[in-house]
Amino acid sequence: METSNFEIVTREDFSDVTYLLEVRHPLMAKAAKPGQFVIVMLNEQGERIPLTIADFDKKKGTVTLVIQAVGKTTRQMQQECKVGTRLYGMVGPMGIPSPMSHAKKVICVGGGLGVAPIFPQARGFKEAGAYVIAVLGFRNKDLVFWEDKFRSACDELILCTNDGSAGMKGMITDGIKIALAGHPDVEEVVAIGPPIMMKAAADATRAAKIKTMVSVNPIMVDGTGMCGGCRVKVGDQVKFACVDGPDFDGHMVDFDDLMLRLSRYTKVEKNAHERWSESCRMTKQVGPSALDALGLSKQGRGQSELLELPDPFDDAPGG
Repeated sequence: METSNFEIVTREDFSDVTYLLEVRHPLMAKAAKPGQFVIVMLNEQGERIPLTIADFDKKKGTVTLVIQAVGKTTRQMQQECKVGTRLYGMVGPMGIPSPMSHAKKVICVGGGLGVAPIFPQARGFKEAGAYVIAVLGFRNKDLVFWEDKFRSACDELILCTNDGSAGMKGMITDGIKIALAGHPDVEEVVAIGPPIMMKAAADATRAAKIKTMVSVNPIMVDGTGMCGGCRVKVGDQVKFACVDGPDFDGHMVDFDDLMLRLSRYTKVEKNAHERWSESCRMTKQVGPSALDALGLSKQGRGQSELLELPDPFDDAPGG
């Protein structure tokens, strides 16, 4: 069988559950625009998973993905995707690119894993001549990533951590309030992160009627609008994130319905992860030395804890 060309050229781990893969794909890197996503297959029998494009380099011919290990496939990718290995399939770029409006001053909000895909949008606004304020949120300083990238691409950076170990102590909404207080002339807010965070960001700008765009990433199967799995209620209409989005008006998205739909698959995903964990014998036959070799061992942490899944609706560590 012919070997795929989707070679992983860079791997970086931000935390126990969040990692970066830079994949060589010259044609996709040339075509990619902020806000788009790809569908990836780890192997021939693997599921198709949608991943937002976190960055792209047209000169190097690479596309960057930042992934959170929240399920069976993303955890398997965390173990198997090393520099020099290849993905079986990678389709894209898909979705409608984020519209670069003519706003003169914008706030780009990223929470946890959403920090990665908000970066190309922040850079795009800056290249278009806007004054860009980045508001980034993490649980603590050990989970902060890409701070330097944002400082180089934005005019201001407000860094928030839950415990105050880096930047200011507070939530994303606290950072938004500070940004709006200092810049009452902000024309647009763009937010990417867990659904509950994007809902909070939209609520924070609703009273002031500031245009607020969010990136919605529900369950996707085919990425063409045929399966209907990614439908989202936007106002009184039903949209499909893969072909109509993923960006929508945050003041119109029904986040409660979105989170309810996503939660329906949590039990199935956990069962799939448990079956995979048994099959790879991680919990029974892998010793500390093997865990060290995989880069998964941490002082004072048991193997069962390493296999625990983050809550996809929470601002999980690093994502």
